[in-house]
Amino acid sequence: MGGLRLHRVGGGAGGGGQPLSSDLDFGSAERGVRAVLRPAPLLEAPSLAERVGRPVLLKLESLQPTGSFKVRGALARLEALSAEERTRGVVACSSGNHGRAVAWAAARTGVAATIFLPDWVDPVKLAGIRSAGAEAVLAGPTYDQAEARALDEAKASGRPFVSAYDDPWVIAGQGTLGLELADGPAAAAATVVVPLSGGGLAGGVAAALRHRLGAAAPPVTAVSADRAAVMRASLAAGRPVELPEETTVASALAGGIGLDNRWSFPLVRDEVAAHVTVTEHEIKDAIAMAYNDLGLVVEGGGAVGLAAVLGHDPVPPDAADGAPVVVVVSGGNIALDTLSDVLREHA
Repeated sequence: MGGLRLHRVGGGAGGGGQPLSSDLDFGSAERGVRAVLRPAPLLEAPSLAERVGRPVLLKLESLQPTGSFKVRGALARLEALSAEERTRGVVACSSGNHGRAVAWAAARTGVAATIFLPDWVDPVKLAGIRSAGAEAVLAGPTYDQAEARALDEAKASGRPFVSAYDDPWVIAGQGTLGLELADGPAAAAATVVVPLSGGGLAGGVAAALRHRLGAAAPPVTAVSADRAAVMRASLAAGRPVELPEETTVASALAGGIGLDNRWSFPLVRDEVAAHVTVTEHEIKDAIAMAYNDLGLVVEGGGAVGLAAVLGHDPVPPDAADGAPVVVVVSGGNIALDTLSDVLREHA
């Protein structure tokens, strides 16, 4: 498939010690991502530290060139294309951030990209996709319908499909975030709090931390929005399941994980240590707190980790005193009217 070679990553405690089906080459992904991106800032949040009684560090993926962590996976995946695949172009489906990342990475490498999106995509993300030169196709009222159309188009055209979550190259790219954390003070974290949707980020970060740090890797706590919790429901069922799509301020987390999921479901099952689910009200509180207290613009999907820290206790009972909580702020692409509505509610 091109530049990325795949190497096995063993299973974690969550899966009873069984090997994972996923083979992830973090080394190649790290080289590809670092050739383009600087490490995202890791900043202290004193106001949050006062609330939780220990340091809180924020990994600001919202400051990436496309406004979210998704650019990591897009870069890694497009780097893995063969020369012949590059001439054909790629197809992707996205709720917004993945599409924007694929469009940006494709423009850098001269690859044509067609992005299928649900009709409700955030206009900021849609504009970003189109401004990068990709074709954006509004493909139905739900994410799953848009993904079905994207898969059909990829099959009919022979173009590679760049999954937002269930692709080993994409997951390895998202995992480079974990490698950055492992090289700094976050390596000694009480927990790393990561948003959960399709599982590429949470599973990739957890696997990358263990790849770099072994048994000393900090546990990962995955946070779902209660209106976008397909992965959480799938874990409870022991297999990928479908749920009706609900409207949520965390629209970046909406959509299914695919009933034939091969990569992200076993990674999350076997590598993620703990789970938290947050409500719409808690997510809006976190968006408002980020803006008012931290001076950060954070979208709903990017704020669920903050919501978990504000409204729950993600710290394991055996965590060392003074070990920091690391929160991945995964995206900042939020429409102005949505942000204004949230801030008015919290005025």
